[in-house]
Amino acid sequence: MKVLHLDTNHPLLLEQLAALGFENTEEYTADKNKVQAIVHQFDGIILRSRFKIDREFLDKATNLKFIGRVGAGLENIDVAYAEEKGIFLAAAPEGNRNAVGEQSLGMILSLFNNLNKADKEVRQGLWDREGNRGLELDGKTIGIVGYGNMGKAFAKKLRGFEVEVLCVDLLENVGDQYAKQVSLKELQQRADVLSLHLPQTNLTIGMVNKDFIEAMGKPFWLVNTARGKCVVTRDLVDALKSGKILGAALDVLEYEKTSFEDMFGDRPMPEEFNDLLHSDKVLLTPHIAGWTQESKIKLAETIVNKISKRFC
Repeated sequence: MKVLHLDTNHPLLLEQLAALGFENTEEYTADKNKVQAIVHQFDGIILRSRFKIDREFLDKATNLKFIGRVGAGLENIDVAYAEEKGIFLAAAPEGNRNAVGEQSLGMILSLFNNLNKADKEVRQGLWDREGNRGLELDGKTIGIVGYGNMGKAFAKKLRGFEVEVLCVDLLENVGDQYAKQVSLKELQQRADVLSLHLPQTNLTIGMVNKDFIEAMGKPFWLVNTARGKCVVTRDLVDALKSGKILGAALDVLEYEKTSFEDMFGDRPMPEEFNDLLHSDKVLLTPHIAGWTQESKIKLAETIVNKISKRFC
């Protein structure tokens, strides 16, 4: 079987597929049109998020049997049409769930203890202990929205803290020893910290908006290591200014390109993005929650294992 690799990944992915008898072709620079012109030659595609795999692309891929997405989500792929064509879809949320869980915990601890703000101040010669007095996580209620691979990994990381962990999910009976499954209404009423671990779907785009925020029972902290478009930035900024949101840790942003590789381009950034940049209540990272040395290996291994199980 011939496999077309559209993004660079850990070399073990190429090595292990070759060892299984697959023929690898690497094409990391051609644009989508050029790839569409050759995709009919291949039985499989491996990519991260370089471009959308839409109906037009899939119609050109007449021999395609599988798509390996080296990451957690499949929002850049027309999943329904691919499945209609009998194409096997392999994502790898198992590969970076631990990394996401660790960063989610690290970001909320950083916010609670003003670590980013305090570091900047000390470097500027300001020694403000009282102004950086922190909060403790113990005693808080953590609300996890989306209790799949990432949500469960975060809940496990919270075991060492005296916290109550609640979760909501579209699926029933996903709660476990790490988190109690409740209704969204109950979670909104009780959570001190809201952590998002959702895929990007029609249901979740713009989910955390003005109405959602107003439905929260008390001022809260927001952590988003999922997808940027799940949060309406304008409404987030307004809530930060009003005090309804006490702080926000954002690894993802509404303005990211589909590839997740860039956000800054020729277009001017909205005013609310500048508000985020200049707020001491906000911690920002460039979509790296699942981006560790270890997860790079685990993601590749996960994809190989799923393809091997299906086709070897």
